[in-house]
Amino acid sequence: IERFKTRYKLDDKIFYRDIQSLLKAKKPDVVLAYNAIAEHLSVVEAAAPLGISVMVEKPLAVSVKDAERMAQLARKHKVHVLTNYETTWYSSNQEAYTRVKKDNSIGEIRKMVAHDGHEGPKEIGVSKEFLSWLTDPKLNGGGAIIDFGCYGANLMTWLMNGESPISVTAVTKQIKKEVYPKVDDDATILLEYPNATGIIEGSWNWPFSIKDLEIFGEKGYVQAVSPNTLRVKNRGDGDYKLLEAKPLQLAYKDHLNYLARVLRNEIDPAGDLSSLENNLTVVRILEAAKQSARDGKKVILKK
Repeated sequence: IERFKTRYKLDDKIFYRDIQSLLKAKKPDVVLAYNAIAEHLSVVEAAAPLGISVMVEKPLAVSVKDAERMAQLARKHKVHVLTNYETTWYSSNQEAYTRVKKDNSIGEIRKMVAHDGHEGPKEIGVSKEFLSWLTDPKLNGGGAIIDFGCYGANLMTWLMNGESPISVTAVTKQIKKEVYPKVDDDATILLEYPNATGIIEGSWNWPFSIKDLEIFGEKGYVQAVSPNTLRVKNRGDGDYKLLEAKPLQLAYKDHLNYLARVLRNEIDPAGDLSSLENNLTVVRILEAAKQSARDGKKVILKK
């Protein structure tokens, strides 16, 4: 803390001994908890009883137990607990959803494939403080399986109308064990739905940064290639078509615009990518994926 005080010339007066003292003194409308995932619960435990909503950085929690406790607090105190993902604000993902779910442009979904990650947090130069908890199995809940497995789980739950998969199977690797000795750095997760399959590939071993989503339907294909670009093809088409996604409405351009409108009751987050319901399912998927990778077998999710 002293280092950041010095770097940014922060006055001692803005610091408090604990979060409870801060919240009672400042009475904010909302708290952004973009800290270690294992610490999300303690923020909600401090904020919710005071009637203060919370937005956490992905994923919601390190365990189903923590996630369910957060949900219980949100419902009891009638506050929002939302989860922020970079990919929520990609116009390509939002337009892909519209094409697939609202326009029915590719028919019923049959397969979804998400690729997410980069060369590795140390390799891309994240801060020492961030790296210390990102690679801690208790504070982060795991390595790449959590850091990047959550993106695909979030998007696939959205595309499946909030439905949980029937089963989860996962394989993890430690390709760079000398760099990341405590956690996995590569994960592949298979989600089985009644009529569709989801494949999530999260890794700290990609040759470049990647966040894309492929959706295959009965009669066509949509890929969110990058934040603003789509690739589409339907049965009978020749080449793939690259398209620029339509700009998002201001309310969906970023987390702060969205959050402000939720707090003003202009947006109901139910069913959205940021919603509590979606992200409870994400945590259930990730916990099952860790169990599957550890035990070497498929995990059936309870209804």
